[in-house]
Amino acid sequence: MEPIYYSSTRSHDEKQSFSQAVLDGIAKDGGLFVPSRFPKVDLSNPEWLSMDYQATAQKILSLFLDDFTPEELSTCVTKAYDHKFSSPQITPITTLGAHSFLELFHGPTSAFKDMALSILPHFLKTSIRKLGVEDEIVILTATSGDTGKAALEGFADVQGVKIIVFYPTDGVSDIQKLQMTTQSGDNVAVFGIEGNFDDAQRGVKQIFLDKALGSELKKMGYAFSSANSINIGRLIPQVVYYVAAYFSLVKSNKISMGDPINIAVPTGNFGNILAAYYAKLMGMPFAKFICASNVNNVLTDFIKTGVYDTHRDFFASNTPSMDILVSSNLERFLYLLSGEDTAIVRSLMNTLQLEGRYEITPVMKHRMQDFYGGYATESETLTTISKAYDDAHYVLDPHTAVAYKVALDYTEKTGDTTHTLIAATASPFKFSDSVAKALSIPETGDAFEQMALLAQTTDTVVPTALNALKRMPVKHGDTIKCDHMLDAVRSTLKK
Repeated sequence: MEPIYYSSTRSHDEKQSFSQAVLDGIAKDGGLFVPSRFPKVDLSNPEWLSMDYQATAQKILSLFLDDFTPEELSTCVTKAYDHKFSSPQITPITTLGAHSFLELFHGPTSAFKDMALSILPHFLKTSIRKLGVEDEIVILTATSGDTGKAALEGFADVQGVKIIVFYPTDGVSDIQKLQMTTQSGDNVAVFGIEGNFDDAQRGVKQIFLDKALGSELKKMGYAFSSANSINIGRLIPQVVYYVAAYFSLVKSNKISMGDPINIAVPTGNFGNILAAYYAKLMGMPFAKFICASNVNNVLTDFIKTGVYDTHRDFFASNTPSMDILVSSNLERFLYLLSGEDTAIVRSLMNTLQLEGRYEITPVMKHRMQDFYGGYATESETLTTISKAYDDAHYVLDPHTAVAYKVALDYTEKTGDTTHTLIAATASPFKFSDSVAKALSIPETGDAFEQMALLAQTTDTVVPTALNALKRMPVKHGDTIKCDHMLDAVRSTLKK
């Protein structure tokens, strides 16, 4: 069968190996790398039901990473999904009636970003070696809260790599900020910015595409890459946990092999739900994709109308990781909706940049019928946390609560009772103030006291790494203006 290569969403001029696409991070024309085809999962193969998470990861990744040997891939998987995860299952599932919660937060930073960012550094190191790259790789990352820490954790002290993270200083939780600003490692730099995530993401993309800067850094022995979900090396590992989850549901007799399930995902940047859609294109029996937004509900409106419009108020909410108005991974979805027509994607992205909005064609909108969009207000999010705890003594973080609320709304509006897998994206302890408010637990004003009180009240355990933050000194306290991001990169690399 023809090998899989990776080309841009905006042209087919580049045809890169996975290794080169991971190193580049973003295509030369500003587009995102996408696979040339989707390999198929054979549901009739009984081996799937005997595989643990690591074996499933190796099998799925081997279908996409043509240029990695089995030994290289085994090394990447084994080093990524090890004792860093508190659950031997890596992604355990908790079921409440017709809804199953896929717990993606048992990694070192207590958020779903660990699932991809634990393996991305190993992809990168392998790619550097395979391609004989001599430049030092500079990872540039914008974060709405969770990506930053997961990337810092994965790349800290990795030889031949530097990592620079930008986050909205007033747009993350106290715990998220501490996770980043206390990060150790000789090769890491962290900057808060006066702005929101969209500002940080826009600044990083501009730096990536600055050809003069690229030439300047090349002379210094540096080359840019990314740990954001614009990097294909972030997206493909996320496909794994949806495939593994389906077979876990079969093994636990929640469903029978071949039964359809719905997928509900709280998303701002569209990467997590896109990974589930990629799994469907591989043959997984996923029926409806429930795209759950917070009050920054640009995706909800897009799915309902086919119009993507960023001309709206931006809200700093109690689900900060979803406070996003420009969803980068939606470009990969547009590529699929357009029938892989790069001219259409290029036109839509240019229109977005110039006008802040675009409208897809009727044909593209029709192809989006597998998607349902909904959102939850801040008060509805808190009410849903309370409901899950009252019903089943199950503690949700606010982002997962958004997905649960929208999934319940979907069932009520449509009557569709298909078993639904909900992506549980973060530990509730990362947002203990909001969870405490939802459960009527006294608010202490101190993040660590709040975590302890939440654990005591709900008979749960604070993740060890989060508890340890109170003993760690702040090492990265700088806050800069958005238009100083380029200066921050230059000064960091010239040290």
